[in-house]
Amino acid sequence: MFDFRLKVFHTVARRLNFTKAAAELYITQPAVTKHIHELEHYFKVKLFHRKGAAIELTTAGETLLHHTEQLFALYRNLEFEMNTFTLKHKGRLRIGASTTVAQYVLPAVLASFHKKFPEVQITLTTNNTEQIEKSLKNNDIDLGIIEGRSKNTSIKYSEFIKDEIILVSANKNSFTKKESIQLSELKKIPLLLREPGSGTLEVITHSLKGVGIKLRDLKIEMQLASTESMKSYLPHCNCMAFVSIYSVLNELQKNEFRIIDVKGLSVERYFYFIQLHGQAESLPELFMKFASHYNFR
Repeated sequence: MFDFRLKVFHTVARRLNFTKAAAELYITQPAVTKHIHELEHYFKVKLFHRKGAAIELTTAGETLLHHTEQLFALYRNLEFEMNTFTLKHKGRLRIGASTTVAQYVLPAVLASFHKKFPEVQITLTTNNTEQIEKSLKNNDIDLGIIEGRSKNTSIKYSEFIKDEIILVSANKNSFTKKESIQLSELKKIPLLLREPGSGTLEVITHSLKGVGIKLRDLKIEMQLASTESMKSYLPHCNCMAFVSIYSVLNELQKNEFRIIDVKGLSVERYFYFIQLHGQAESLPELFMKFASHYNFR
């Protein structure tokens, strides 16, 4: 339904490479160039700076990319909503999710999904990533949602939403009233971390290693087996804790916790949908599309 030239532009803008864009779109590179020139002629602006073999977006190109992102999201939602009128969805969907996703991300999505598709019966089981992958392979669940991705070649991983691991403290924490700290200061702060084997701890460890810090360099007061335990512990100590942003949205809104920015440190990850390769059942696909379009703001 949409202008194909905008799709060409969007692909080039994401790849910043005409050859890769042509391969992704299954058209020739001259065809890609032609579509871009037509858009530039239509808008009467340059969309890309060309520096030898490399290209970069102009200010106008960045503006167009922003609007095409919104436009394609609108088209995806439109297509999804219209398709629901022609299909009758019913049956049972077994979902397995890792702890953070199951506890803080999915409940609102599940409630909204049930309201729209009341004849779909959903069961949700919670476990760590390794066990969710095992359940999928054993056919105990139809769809998994996990906090990262392994190298299991029998499983297809699809990005769901991005998560950020942030450093938080209780507002009455007297250790520091700063809104940001240096990496060197992080080593002096008593910290709460998840237990060994936790996917969250693994992501934190990897990010810290990238800035030259090892876990043994930190002042770890305690390692706890759940985010809820950490959240309950924080108001009674001068510790800080690394947790998913989704797990503390309520506490931040109520001004009970505050975020401490660690300069030079970014801890991000994706939550992934997982399915077995070749799996093409309608209910998992329906839920994935619905969840991907859910507004988490």
